[in-house]
Amino acid sequence: MPATIQVILHHDVHNVGKSGELVRVRPGYARNFLIPRDLAVPATTAAVNRIAHEKAVGMAKAEKSKKEARDLASKIEGVVVQVARRTGMSPNGDEERLFGSVTTKDIHAALTAKGVTVDRKKMTLSEPIKALGTFDVTVKLLPDITATFKVEVIKAKKD
Repeated sequence: MPATIQVILHHDVHNVGKSGELVRVRPGYARNFLIPRDLAVPATTAAVNRIAHEKAVGMAKAEKSKKEARDLASKIEGVVVQVARRTGMSPNGDEERLFGSVTTKDIHAALTAKGVTVDRKKMTLSEPIKALGTFDVTVKLLPDITATFKVEVIKAKKD
C-alpha cells in the first residue's frame, strides 16, 4: 500500500492546500475525509488535464481583463470632469462655500456623460469635496491598475 496518494483539491483545506492544487496526502485521509466531503478527487490523468485546462482558461480571462483595465485607465487619465454646484457665502463672508459636498455619485454621473463608464465604488476621494476648485480622483480598476482624473467643481449658474 502506498504511503501517499495524489488528489486534486476542490476547496481550500487548512494545512493541506488551496483549491485546484495537486497535493500528496495519506490514503486514509483522502478515502475517509477529503473524497466523501467532496473536498478532493483522485488525481487521474483526465482530472489533472481538466485542472490544467481550467487554469489556462483562467489565466487567459485574467489577461483579457487586465488588458481591458489598462485600456480603460488610459482612457480615464486625460479626462477632466466638471461638476456644477450651488454656492453660498461662508459665515464670515470672505469665501464661497458649497451647499453639501460632491460625492462619487455626482462624479460618476458627470463621467458617464463624458462617455466613460466606471463603477463608482471603485472611485476614491482623498477627502470629501466641499469647496470650489480642481481635485484629483483615483479609480482603482484592479489591485495593480489605477487611474487618476481631474474633477473641477464650478459655481452653478443662477436661474
